[in-house]
Amino acid sequence: MHVMKWQWRRHPRCVGLARAQLRKALAGWGMAELEEPAVLVVSELVTNAVVHARVPPGREVQTRFVRQDGGVRIEVHDASGVWPVRRAADEAGGYGLLLVETLSSRWGVAARGGVGKVVWAVVVEPVAGGPAGSPAR
Repeated sequence: MHVMKWQWRRHPRCVGLARAQLRKALAGWGMAELEEPAVLVVSELVTNAVVHARVPPGREVQTRFVRQDGGVRIEVHDASGVWPVRRAADEAGGYGLLLVETLSSRWGVAARGGVGKVVWAVVVEPVAGGPAGSPAR
């Protein structure tokens, strides 16, 4: 299977559960070398959905991992219509999306069917000697 998805209650505990599921998916796909950057990316995206998505109680977060040639697309769906904006990092924060941008070859936000949005990032096999997330070409 090249697509794996899960529904999570919007609770801080779901961040660790999403990391564990991504690790299992990557191991099953023979992509363990992507574990470190991919797990950091999913942590940031799920944390943002849990902490910042202002939605009615009972709304869930969905993670979707899609195996791609040389990498994995990580998606986090939530019911909030407010899109994340990368801001300047300072002592108050702002490092999450900067980290996602650094560790992924590309990332973005899109509308989804129904309410809310999907925030996604693609993590690929690193180029020898390049930073994690650098596209393998």
